[in-house]
Amino acid sequence: MEKKRYSDAELEEFRAIIVEKLENAKHDYEQLKSSVTNAGGNDTDDTSPTYKVLEEGANTLSKEENTRLAERQMKFIQNLEMALMRINNKTYGICRETGNLIPAERLRAVPHATLSIEAKNGGKK
Repeated sequence: MEKKRYSDAELEEFRAIIVEKLENAKHDYEQLKSSVTNAGGNDTDDTSPTYKVLEEGANTLSKEENTRLAERQMKFIQNLEMALMRINNKTYGICRETGNLIPAERLRAVPHATLSIEAKNGGKK
């Protein structure tokens, strides 16, 4: 008979992986957030107008890029938190399209996955 869900012991293994990734993701998010808010805080004694224009352009670009990265990081954090909720209600690792278990190797690599590779690729094997 095919397994319908992961055992409690397996769920705990996945919980440990997710909690570690979540801690790292939150740390990275805080660093990105602080780099966005402190982007213009570097003092410079260079008063060349050309230098200032170039520097402001680079700061704007990196601030926009950091904002984008911070938004992606927040989405990743939310996905990990939802994975923890699925562990709590014992639905973790079940493909939302096929209802089959997502292979443990995939979940170890992508612990917030909600689709099996087959479902993700549109049913193609």
